[in-house]
Amino acid sequence: MFLKVLIMGLPGAGRTSLARALSQRLDAVYFNGDEFRANIARGLGLSLEDQVEQARRIGWLCNCVSEAGGAAVADLVCPTEETRAAVQPDFLIWVDRVEPDQDEDAVALFTPPAQYDLRVPGDGSLEVWADNIGALLPQRDRNKRRWDSWRTPG
Repeated sequence: MFLKVLIMGLPGAGRTSLARALSQRLDAVYFNGDEFRANIARGLGLSLEDQVEQARRIGWLCNCVSEAGGAAVADLVCPTEETRAAVQPDFLIWVDRVEPDQDEDAVALFTPPAQYDLRVPGDGSLEVWADNIGALLPQRDRNKRRWDSWRTPG
């Protein structure tokens, strides 16, 4: 399976937990946005330009994995459409959870995605979501539809 999955959402929403669990189920290479920024994207700040560059770099790494025949899962905040587009994912998952202790500045800058493949709402276990998404991805025609929550496609 050649696949690039981007899991995006606000800090503290659970995207890292979901990405780790999903990457294990897909036997995918996992890229954590915070670790990536601390190491590979060191020196980039939090300006929109720097966030787009970080997203572009992580997207490039995901492309390398995909071109080598593997699957890649990345988790990033990706607060704008521009940052999401820079990754160029095959499958975009929006973890739509707002926790009371989330950074108010991050919440204020965040623009909900206009297009996504799947939205993970605030309810339910991330482990169950990872199981459901892992079962869905290999069979899904990623060019035809999106689901707002887990349901039998139809």
